[in-house]
Amino acid sequence: MADNLNSEKISALQRRVISLLEELDLQNPEQDLRQKVQNLIPVFHQLRKLGCSLLPDDAGTAALDRILFYLRRYPHTAIPGDEFMVISGIQEWPRRIRQLRVEFGWRIITGVTAKEMNEEEDFGDAIVAGMKVDEYMLIDEIQDRDAAHRWNIANGIRRKQSSVLAKVLEFFRANVGKPITGEELRYVAGNKTEWARRVRELRTEHGWPVVTRGTGNPSLPVGVYVLEADRQSPEHDRQISDPVRRAVLGRDDYHCRQCGWSQAEWNRANPRNLELHHVKPHVMKGENTEDNLMTLCTVCHDATHAGKNSD
Repeated sequence: MADNLNSEKISALQRRVISLLEELDLQNPEQDLRQKVQNLIPVFHQLRKLGCSLLPDDAGTAALDRILFYLRRYPHTAIPGDEFMVISGIQEWPRRIRQLRVEFGWRIITGVTAKEMNEEEDFGDAIVAGMKVDEYMLIDEIQDRDAAHRWNIANGIRRKQSSVLAKVLEFFRANVGKPITGEELRYVAGNKTEWARRVRELRTEHGWPVVTRGTGNPSLPVGVYVLEADRQSPEHDRQISDPVRRAVLGRDDYHCRQCGWSQAEWNRANPRNLELHHVKPHVMKGENTEDNLMTLCTVCHDATHAGKNSD
């Protein structure tokens, strides 16, 4: 019965729009331009009602609820902003999307951020890589209820007089082991496009164990970063390229070759992470190649360098 009522409502709104359009005389040279524009306003109002009526009753009455319903109906799908304008019925729909992300913890990525991430990372996701700047995507169907707290931290760091790299690192270190979205990092960086490059530098040049779906933890959603531990890897391990790093971790099935530990066992009481160890030591001209690298957890890696484990 509810579906029939909704269908009747849609049909009535369609008829109303057609009727209003038929009554217009937009090509009348004697009519003032402003009068023509004013005559179109009722049409726009009816079209807005028509767009909202397309959603079922359980989608909610508020614009924010309708936008969330639409995103959850089409997760992992690049959606142009104009669609949200239609189903929300308001002009301020971008603000509602930001509310969903910042205040309610829904991981929504914008096309602008996706483009910047993809320039520095290999996410292995063609949909995200191909997003246009005016598109949005719900990348995770699980609500992140800690997001509001992280955005509050981000706001404080963002205002500091320091470099983008320093701000990004401070934000990571304030959220060790927690998933952080590219949108949060972009905000911390003051919306500067260099933020993604600085994240890559933290991992590849400064040795911080920052991982993504494509660079160390394939279980993460696309567009999410995690600083696995508040420690830097040894300086001689920092020049391993991301393609080699991915290949070695994949070959070892993302498990420590000595104790078998994997990221699935991570917990705050034992916050280890996976690192790459040179079979032939770097000081003995051991190369950064797949054949000369093996996956170890930080506990086994430290023990190996201390001479407590054998390779």
